[in-house]
Amino acid sequence: MFSLPSKRVFALVLCFALVPLSLSAAQSETAAQSETPQGIRIEFVSGSHLRIENQFGDVDAEVWNENYVTVSATVEGSKSLARSPVVIENRKQLLLISIVRRPTDPSLAIKLTVKIPESAHAEIITGKHSISLRGTPSSASLRSIGGDVTVGFSKAPNADILARSITGLVASTLPDFRTSNGHVLQARLGAGAQTLRVNSQSGAISLALIDEPDARLNGVRNDEQADSQTPRTPAGIPAPVSDTQEIGEGDVIRVDSQLVTLNMSVVDRNTSRGVVGLRQSDFRLFENGGEQQILQFASSSAPFDLMLLIDLSGSTRDVVNLIRAAALRFVNAARPFDRIGVITFAGRPTLVSPLTLDRQSLRERINAIGTEAGDTKLYDATDFALTQLLQDTKNKRRTAVVLMSDGLDGNIEGVQGDGSRLAYSDLVNRVREFDGVIYTLWLNTEYEALSPLDTQPEAFDAGHDRMKEIADTGGGAFYEVERLEDLAGAYERVVADLGTVYSLAYRPSDKTRDGKWRAIRVTVNRPNAVARGKHGYYAN
Repeated sequence: MFSLPSKRVFALVLCFALVPLSLSAAQSETAAQSETPQGIRIEFVSGSHLRIENQFGDVDAEVWNENYVTVSATVEGSKSLARSPVVIENRKQLLLISIVRRPTDPSLAIKLTVKIPESAHAEIITGKHSISLRGTPSSASLRSIGGDVTVGFSKAPNADILARSITGLVASTLPDFRTSNGHVLQARLGAGAQTLRVNSQSGAISLALIDEPDARLNGVRNDEQADSQTPRTPAGIPAPVSDTQEIGEGDVIRVDSQLVTLNMSVVDRNTSRGVVGLRQSDFRLFENGGEQQILQFASSSAPFDLMLLIDLSGSTRDVVNLIRAAALRFVNAARPFDRIGVITFAGRPTLVSPLTLDRQSLRERINAIGTEAGDTKLYDATDFALTQLLQDTKNKRRTAVVLMSDGLDGNIEGVQGDGSRLAYSDLVNRVREFDGVIYTLWLNTEYEALSPLDTQPEAFDAGHDRMKEIADTGGGAFYEVERLEDLAGAYERVVADLGTVYSLAYRPSDKTRDGKWRAIRVTVNRPNAVARGKHGYYAN
């Protein structure tokens, strides 16, 4: 235990953690981890996801061309902390950086300063505090409830941009952009190879071009600053704190937890009905044949966060009416303590409703669902849904995605139109790492191909098979829906199946990370009971 003065810079450490069925992305002996003037250096796998969440202070991020992340935190306030408030978890292709507020320190503000590799897919989330980002990674999603968001682009940006503030204003010096009532901005700079999404409830959003890495977001160029010996502070970025102090090696908290979590649905092999009322002592868990000790257990009655993901590509008004009715049946059948969210997609995903227990609000939003334009980008939408669950889940609730689609992403050969940016193989890897369950409802939309421009039978088969593989990889169930009129009944079967899901967690006795496949087997001490879920993971 140690006490901190009112203003300090935290030197951070890498916390190795296991998500369900996937070990840490880097071995402790190979993950570079050294203190630098900017904070702690963390090796970063190119193209991975980076999520930064700070509900208790500002986030100042800068994109650079190094292949690692640096992180430091500055604490300002009148009280002291008993331990570092920063948690860093390096999961497979996902680096999480978050702030943990201590209940006894309500007056503290904690600012995160981060440098991000250009290849990162970054998310930055705050509450009432500000976000500043200089440069553009491969993709970036910035979300703040009440804080201002400031983005500075290099002189040659190549980005597809969408910025929205519900009650705040969006201002920009970008060329060729469109605004709506000063609250929405859309722009495509260059070919739009990178993506930027900025959302705020009430904060102001500012976007500007900067000519040089150290140019300021207030539009003042370096040559205009030459006559001043006092450097200017970028607009929206707090001035640096002059009395910060590095924490010594003894102050750093190291965490090494390797926990694998499984979500298993238990059914009776004779009746195919779910088995409820099981206890931890009814389960035995084996990895590569060796029995493991179950450390955590959640019964089938534990609450879920459920995300409905609905394909609206090519849907007519009559079809949408049936889809809305089926989604409402799902809401009515779900347990009252399960939170439900809804995402629709065609060319891009739309968050119809965040996770909520408010059934009336949820029904109103579902009833407002309309048709959507664009080609089917199923893989991007599924990735979006997984990200929403990751950032919205509270109190460690169990999570599940319920995906309805014909599976015809434009990436499949023989399907007309643009496909997802995310490759199918990358989506499967993301699903494999997902801390939850994925159910897929494949809707049969096959028709006779009368010309080479029509979707070919092989493409329909591929869509079917990939929807099944997503469910198998995600540890859920695959449902075939031959007619749209049968969709509501399929949703109700998913709800019944979710009521039989148990969650088990264990720490593997084999702690080596050799990249090999680890087979998992779960047995249930009940006659004819079969556990259904993920079958293993790669120990990367």
